Amino acid sequence: MIEPDVLLSGYARGVFPMADSRYDTDAKWYTASRRGIIPLDNFRVSSNVRRIIRNDHYKVRIDSAFREVMEGCADRQSTWISDEIIDSYCRLHELGHAHSVDVFDHDGNLVGGQYGVSLGAAFFGESMFERDEAKEASKVALYYCHKALVQGGFELWDTQFWTEHLARFGCIEISNREYQQRLQEALGKRAEFMI
Repeated sequence: MIEPDVLLSGYARGVFPMADSRYDTDAKWYTASRRGIIPLDNFRVSSNVRRIIRNDHYKVRIDSAFREVMEGCADRQSTWISDEIIDSYCRLHELGHAHSVDVFDHDGNLVGGQYGVSLGAAFFGESMFERDEAKEASKVALYYCHKALVQGGFELWDTQFWTEHLARFGCIEISNREYQQRLQEALGKRAEFMI
């Protein structure tokens, strides 16, 4: 297991661990010369996702199924989320520094979710997932993650990398230098992941 103080120290410096596979027992630390962030005032989802939310298609909770969300995110053919990383982040969750948005169908089955790490007023989005039958569940999780960040007073939403997929939600790419400035400002403030 990666100790909580080691993980938090890494995030505070702008680095994060990734494994080569689900069963890799030696995660490596990474950073990027350009970083993806979602400015909180720039977040957007499609009208279809908003309609699903309006119609209460899913039930959404915060921090009620953290390990299960991580396992859902790791359940793919190629993953950087190893068992070591799951155990390490579950310990962070117990200490209040990692959070999940849990999306359930009306039968109580977990069908999607998202998780990340919080430190100061920075939130580091890690991964999201949805079951094949759960239309837009991961996007619903992102919507509620954004809501929790805004209501809780967060200032930085880090996605690590920019992708075309994340750009649909307002993700932009900034230099590592600008990222470090924003990170240090956010670390000096307090926020709470809440809806």
